[in-house]
Amino acid sequence: MLARSDEKTAHAPQADSVPPLHALHPPRRMRVRRLRPVGGALKRLFDLVIGSTALVLLSPLLLVVAVAIVCESPGPALFLQRRGGVFGRPFLIYKFRTMRTADDGRVVRQAQRDDPRVTRLGALLRELCIDELPQLINVVRGEMSLVGPRPHAVAHDEMFGRIDPRYALRRRARPGITGLAQVSGCRGLAADAASVRARTGHDVHYVENWSFWLDLLILLRTVLLVLRIRPDRHSAPVAWRRAC
Repeated sequence: MLARSDEKTAHAPQADSVPPLHALHPPRRMRVRRLRPVGGALKRLFDLVIGSTALVLLSPLLLVVAVAIVCESPGPALFLQRRGGVFGRPFLIYKFRTMRTADDGRVVRQAQRDDPRVTRLGALLRELCIDELPQLINVVRGEMSLVGPRPHAVAHDEMFGRIDPRYALRRRARPGITGLAQVSGCRGLAADAASVRARTGHDVHYVENWSFWLDLLILLRTVLLVLRIRPDRHSAPVAWRRAC
């Protein structure tokens, strides 16, 4: 009897040989939805095609401006500064240097009208928005878009965010060379809380109502404003200066 009992026990399945439940039914991998900037692939494709083409066509002008800047005052032709990007990720923005200083830290002084730091050539470049053209490099790299909320210095981003709680919503879009706020007259020095809120309101409206045709309209209005042409003679006056 003992022999038979031992024989049955020997052929019985061992508990250790049973695979665990998670091996028989492995858990499904959770698909994490990746955040995408406003406009998605269509906006990115448009930026890449137009930005690359403009960069090639304007390369002779960019070279001439760069040489002129270096000849006028000591220092590099390009000015690099950390700006707040899409979803709050900082990036280095490219601009032609128009000042004798290059602030980039926790305290960044905004440019003002008749700012003594601006060089003579820099004043002309800023007046014609030519100093913004190197940002086409940022557009091609995917850090910026042709149209979107203008990027601010990281130090200013933190300050403006405390002034208007809607400010974080503008980070859903890639920052742009021009934007709805700029063609609506909100450009230049953000001197007080009211100007910050007004600019933020336009940026949030753009983010929540984006369309491809809205981008085209803003680009057209930017060109007209830079050329000092009123888009609508019945509309209120809009300051064309620094429209981009």
